[in-house]
Amino acid sequence: MSLENRTAIVTGASRGIGLAIAQRLVADGARVVITGRNQDALDEAVKTLGGRKHALAIAGNAADGAHRGSTVAAAVATYGSLDLLVNNTGINPIYGDLLDIEAGVAAKMVDTNVLATISWVKACRDAWMGNHGGAVVNVSSLAGLAPSPGIGWYGATKAMLSRVTAELALELSPEIRINAVAPAVVKTKFAGALYEGREEEVAGTYPLARLGLPEDVASLVWFLLSDEASWITGQTITIDGGLTLKGGMVG
Repeated sequence: MSLENRTAIVTGASRGIGLAIAQRLVADGARVVITGRNQDALDEAVKTLGGRKHALAIAGNAADGAHRGSTVAAAVATYGSLDLLVNNTGINPIYGDLLDIEAGVAAKMVDTNVLATISWVKACRDAWMGNHGGAVVNVSSLAGLAPSPGIGWYGATKAMLSRVTAELALELSPEIRINAVAPAVVKTKFAGALYEGREEEVAGTYPLARLGLPEDVASLVWFLLSDEASWITGQTITIDGGLTLKGGMVG
């Protein structure tokens, strides 16, 4: 079973986990529409994905309704369907104690990490998936499942995202399946503060003795989007190199 001729939107996909997911989907025959804030970076990503035949880039803010609408419309108009959605966009502009977070920053993180995800799902349902079916994967985080010193509010938003995933799975079944993945530390620019300068030390806390790679997450996302996962919905799947087996914390 492949994703041949299916169309996916992958948010936050100019680099890192999002780009790796887009690459995995294209390798399996899907067409992808990738989003991000920087058009130049997205255009470069499209080149690595094989050009417009395989990928389309639309820059914008994932939390902006007009951007969502234009992206969804472009996917259907360009490739003729909208079968898959990966909500990968997430922000964490702060590092510090939970009690020191400014209310405005906290609200912006909820808007981007949670509310925008719900809106993307709604837009895809209304445009295509509600009538034709589909599959969605939300990129959560191990920080939402265990204490995460320094990134506690980020973890709280990801815990909310995992709960939202389960709620949406009930609301959207049986036409649309929706799951989430919860990675531990993956070697990306986004997570750099959690391991740079001490990678060997951090990796040593993992039973599998290494940090995650974007490709590790991409393979799991591919599986959950594929028909091989057709009896799985509402789940948050941990991918952590065994860290939770030791009761480890993220951060």
